[in-house]
This record gives sequence, structure tokens and C-alpha cells, in this order.
Amino acid sequence: MSSPAITAALAAALLFGASMPLAKQLLRDVSPMLLAGLLYLGSGVGLVLVRLVRDRGWRLPAMAGREQGWLLLAIVFGGVLGPLLLMLGLARTAAATASLLLNLEAVLTALLAWIVFRENTDRRVMLGMALIVAGVVLLAWPGHLPSAALGQGAPLIALACLCWALDNNITRKVSDSDALFIAGLKGLAAGIVNVALACMLGARLPAAATVAAAMATGLLGYGVSLVLFVLALRGLGAARAGAYFSTAPFLGAVIAIIALGDRATPVFWLAAVLMGAGVWLHLTERHEHLHTHEALTHTHRHVHDEHHQHTHDFDWDGSEPHTHAHIHAPITHSHPHYPDIHHQHKHR
Repeated sequence: MSSPAITAALAAALLFGASMPLAKQLLRDVSPMLLAGLLYLGSGVGLVLVRLVRDRGWRLPAMAGREQGWLLLAIVFGGVLGPLLLMLGLARTAAATASLLLNLEAVLTALLAWIVFRENTDRRVMLGMALIVAGVVLLAWPGHLPSAALGQGAPLIALACLCWALDNNITRKVSDSDALFIAGLKGLAAGIVNVALACMLGARLPAAATVAAAMATGLLGYGVSLVLFVLALRGLGAARAGAYFSTAPFLGAVIAIIALGDRATPVFWLAAVLMGAGVWLHLTERHEHLHTHEALTHTHRHVHDEHHQHTHDFDWDGSEPHTHAHIHAPITHSHPHYPDIHHQHKHR
């Protein structure tokens, strides 16, 4: 199956991957914690400004009380606890080991989606996920690990990955809301937390040009990337979107090879083959069966396809796509689909 959501997920991975070599250059002038804060802050501030221009003012999106609670949890886990635990863990763990441990996020995202949030899967999707993660691990694997490689920070980094995995799955529950609002709010929270922590630990702001470069990198690599990832969550579900996004380290390595002249090792090409095979398995997935849509009322950007056959209680000029609260009547049919916001049914 092909889907605009797949394009969004891979574009999100490309932007995030591209931010890695840029951030590496910025680390020459900025401490890691402060840089993380500036990247997130650039994301949050930039997206809020874009949203202000788009809406010609500040408007809160229509969200039910339960959705507001999910969004608050996503901000707490992904924007506050995740970055805090990562920074505490990095202070006690070697960088190479930390890179390996960060791969837990994709694995935990998929496991939570399948086991806790009951997102449907099959052997093909699980094998694809395993191949992608194997490729990511190969890219991050150092030449050798010392005997005490994990260190005291490993549990903290693992907990950070668990927080982001929870964040990914929770964000899926509000992914039909305004993606700019969700991504901007999460970026502001993470940015404020990380900058505050860095300043408390004695970090000093670099030159204005460096701050601007870091925030611009954050806007594209974290902000726009997160908006695209939310759209991917809306169309693919957490596990599949997380799998596609896991290609970010590979895409970042490709950019580093092209732009910075880094050397492509045999391990890199082996990782490319594994990740390419995993993505192919996901791209060629076909999930089709007779399923029933229960009555549903929600708000998101849509066109009048087979799932949106509603009338309007306002003057409509016929333009599509458009956004408004709409009702889905119960329907039973069969067609290829993903576990998107319209297909969260149970499987026998």
C-alpha cells in the first residue's frame, strides 16, 4: 500500500537525519544540553509563529477533554521527562553506548503499540521493523565496547526511550488535531526544560549567530519533522510511523557522506541493505479484510472520500481538503488500510 502518510514519515526522518550532521558542527561552540534546548526551542518558537501567521492570530484547536489530557501526558513524557532523563544519563554514559541505547525508542514504541495500545500487526510488519532496527544498531555500533560500557547512566537513557515511546503512542491519540499546535507546544516545553537545565549547570549562551543557526536547525530538523511525524501517526499508527522514522540515522549518515566527506564503511552498506529490506516489507504491506467503522465524531483535515460522506451544516464552497467537526456513520466494508485514525478496530 502507498500512502501520503508514508511520504510524511520518510520526510520527517530525512529532516531529522539532516539535522544530525548540522548539530555535530554546532557542538564545537555549544554544550550538548544547551544545544538540545536551543534545537527544541527553535522548533517550538518557529512553529508557533507559523501557526500565528496561518490562523491570523492565536486559536486553540477544538479538543475534547480526554484529548487535552492525552496531549498533556505527551508533553510531560516527551517534552519534559524524556530530555531530562537523557541528559542525566548522558552525563554518566559514553557517547557510543548512548547512541546504541537510543535505538530502544523504536523498539519500545512498536512493542507498546502492539501490546498495550492493541495496534494491529503481522509477521511481515514485525520482520520489517526488526530489519530496520538491526540496521540502525549496526550504524550506531562502535568498534568495540569496554567491559563496563553500559555504566550507571544506561537505565536513565532506557527510561528516556520509554518516555519517548509513550509519547509517540499517546500523541497518536490526538494526531487528528492540529499538527502545528501539537508539535509547537511540545517543542516549547522541551526547549524551556533543556535550556533551563543547561543554564543551571553553568552553560553560557554562544554568539547570536550560533544561537540563530541552532534554532533554525531545530525548526526544520525537530519542528517541521515533528509536524510530519504527527501526520504520519495519523495515517499509519505508532508502530509503522516509528519504523519509517527509524531510518533517520541512515539518512543522516548519507548526508554526512555527501556533504562532509565522511567515509562509507562496509558496515554502512550492510546497514543500508537491512534497512532498505525492512522499508520494502512495510511499503509492500497489504492489509485488507471486512471491518466495521463505529459511529465517530472528530475534527481533522479531510476530503470527501469513502470514509467522509457527510453533509455540512454551514455554507460550503466545495473546496477540498477542508477542516471541520464531522460525523462518521457506521459502515462495514473491505479495502486495504493501515491502523490510522479511522481504522482502530479490533481483529479476531
